Parts: sequence; structure tokens; C-alpha cells
Amino acid sequence: MSGFFSLIILGIVQGLTEFLPVSSSGHLVLLSKIFGISDSLFVSIILHVATLLSVVVALRKEVFQIVRHPFSKTSLSLAIATIPTCLIVLIFYPLLTESFEGAILPLCFFASGIILILTDFFIRKKAVTFSNEITFKQALVMGTVQGLATLPGISRSGSTICAGILAKGESQKVAKFSFLMSIPIIILSMGLEIVKLILTPTPPTVSIPGIICAFLLSFAVGLIAIKWMINLTQKVKFKWFGIYLILLAILTMFV
Repeated sequence: MSGFFSLIILGIVQGLTEFLPVSSSGHLVLLSKIFGISDSLFVSIILHVATLLSVVVALRKEVFQIVRHPFSKTSLSLAIATIPTCLIVLIFYPLLTESFEGAILPLCFFASGIILILTDFFIRKKAVTFSNEITFKQALVMGTVQGLATLPGISRSGSTICAGILAKGESQKVAKFSFLMSIPIIILSMGLEIVKLILTPTPPTVSIPGIICAFLLSFAVGLIAIKWMINLTQKVKFKWFGIYLILLAILTMFV
């Protein structure tokens, strides 16, 4: 039985890191290894559902507009972004499930760090005219990158925000769209886990009270972090997050 307090720590970390460009799933896998939690994929999906609710609450106006206008440009952009993500996940699903054992975690942390540093260099050195709305092309690019970022250690929010900015999207709009993009993917991931439990009923070994408390903490901390991150995209250089991930990649090699 996984420790109650270990899950509490995971819940707080998920809420903090889901919306920062540092890979929440990578941090969960790393801490799961340290704490000896075997169901790291199950825990990761449950806690991602908690931060999904944070997105729905924090961006409720945008979510309501999408539900109310399913054929709006934003809704179609989300659909365009979701398709390549799903295709990539289905093609590489065996690799994805194995990656939650942590074997390639240092490499993924390192790659994510390099992406952030290069993006920061691009933003500071290039004179670029950014588009005011997310285009279908930007949505396709961000969706493709999101598919690759399902590997733990590759920051989903960081890589998709970077991809959107490199595709000449305005940073705050790209950040909001990146968070909205997570909604259909997390719902589909949760649905896949439910189907797996039905077909091969193997009860998770984690503490039920622990995972419930971790879920609530992820939701609460995520609400604070998402608003912080939207403003952070215009104020803080990505390179500092990149340097952090490179240092974390080195540390992970010894865990």
C-alpha cells in the first residue's frame, strides 16, 4: 500500500508543476520511484484529472464558449490539435506505458530543457509579428508537439507553449490554448484507463484516502498555478526553467 503522505506530496507537486513548463508527469514518475509507488501511470492520470478541473474552473468563460459554440474557430482549433495528439499516442502507446517506469526520464528532462532555452533565445533575438488569434496551423503544430510531450519528462505545457510561440502565436493566448488542449486529452486518457480496468480488473495498490486527498490538493494548487503561469509567460524567461530541467536530468540519472 502506497504511503498516504507520499500521495499528498505528489498531489501538491502535480498542482504546482502541471502549468509550469517543467513536466508534471516527469516529476510524478521521479517521486514515485523515490517513494516506491508502483502505479505511477494510474496516479499520474488521476492527478491530471484534478488539474483538468482546475483548467475548467480557471478558464470557465472559454470552456463555456467552446461548449456553447462547438463549431467556433476555437473549438475547431482544439479538434485539429487533438487529432495528431491521439494518433501519436496510439502509435507509440507501448513506449508511452513503459516510459512511466522512468528509464528515459533523464533524456526527456534534458530535451525539454533544451527546447525551453532555444525558444527563449528565439523570442529575445528575433523580431517577430505575433498573430492575435490561434490559427489552425498553430493548433496543428501544438497538437503534434503535445503528442510527443505525453512522455514523462517532456513538459506538455512548456513544449506546446514553445511550439505556439515559435509558430508566431501571442504568448498569453498560446498559454490559454495550451491549457485548453489538455482537457480532451486527459478525458480520453481517463476513459482509456477505465476501459483497461473493466477488461483487466486489477485494483490499484495506492491508498484510497491518500489519492482522494492528493486529488483535492492538486485541484486547489492547480487553480493558483494556472493563473500565475498565464501571466508568467510574458514576464519570466523560459531559459531559467530550461536550466532547472537540465540540472534535474543530471540528478535523475542517479536516482
